[in-house]
Amino acid sequence: MKKIISIGIIAAMALGLVACGSGNAAETTAAETEAANSSTADSESESESAAGSGLSTITDGVLTVAISPDFAPYEFYAIGEDKEPELAGFEISMANRIADELGLKLELVPMSFDGVLAELANGSVDLGIAGLGYTEERAEVMDFSDPYNYVKQTFVCRKEDSEKFKDVESVNNPDVLVALQTGSTQQKVAADTIPDADTLLLNKATDLVAELMDGKVDGALMNDNAAEIFVLNYPELVVSFNIPYESMDNSGDRIAIPKGHDDMKEAVNKVIAEATADGSIDEYKKEAYQLAAGEIYEGLLEDK
Repeated sequence: MKKIISIGIIAAMALGLVACGSGNAAETTAAETEAANSSTADSESESESAAGSGLSTITDGVLTVAISPDFAPYEFYAIGEDKEPELAGFEISMANRIADELGLKLELVPMSFDGVLAELANGSVDLGIAGLGYTEERAEVMDFSDPYNYVKQTFVCRKEDSEKFKDVESVNNPDVLVALQTGSTQQKVAADTIPDADTLLLNKATDLVAELMDGKVDGALMNDNAAEIFVLNYPELVVSFNIPYESMDNSGDRIAIPKGHDDMKEAVNKVIAEATADGSIDEYKKEAYQLAAGEIYEGLLEDK
């Protein structure tokens, strides 16, 4: 069963009208009337905001976002001093920012990465935020926002094998087994750059690391943001080399939107532009890296 995390928008507070104990009765009535009208206007304004400025969503007043929390620093569970897991990551901050700007309650739906792609293709969620890169295949069934984060493609292996696997040529042979996340852009990267290597598809990014740590695969392909955190948390691993791959160098991470929701795409792009211009995205990433360096859990809590 999918775990649903809802983040509510603060409700409007009712204004208490306090009648004066003395003074002209007509003046008091006029003041009360003005205050009541102001309160009604505020309520109507917030009601319009809660409706997301006319945006159509799966659930009225709610922004439903599919995420894959196995991918620090993008999205993961930070374990606090109380040992309770709390969703964190710079994409979680972005989701909060978008919902806030659109005047919607945020509902995060954790699932596997390939599940995010399926929900988007089916139009079952409003957005998919999961370190998604643009591909022509995905663009056939979903739309994409402007990029908000740029990545490089990397090869991660055990430190003891870093000299053995130091470039594409050393990996591109059938004796090398490379782990890839199902549905990820790294599948395309592998097909184009190391077509002769043997590959193993796994559902979660954390599964790639587990297989690598157990010596069941020789390496894994992942973007540099995720690789940096895995290497930090697993000192036995190392980023051996970056993979030259021009067709993705400038694509960047994007937010995915079901087809036909141009108004939502426009609204999301506006928030991305604002968060980029005011430096918020850099702050979100900085905070996410700090949290990811502490105690975290990556994956679905139901699998814990």
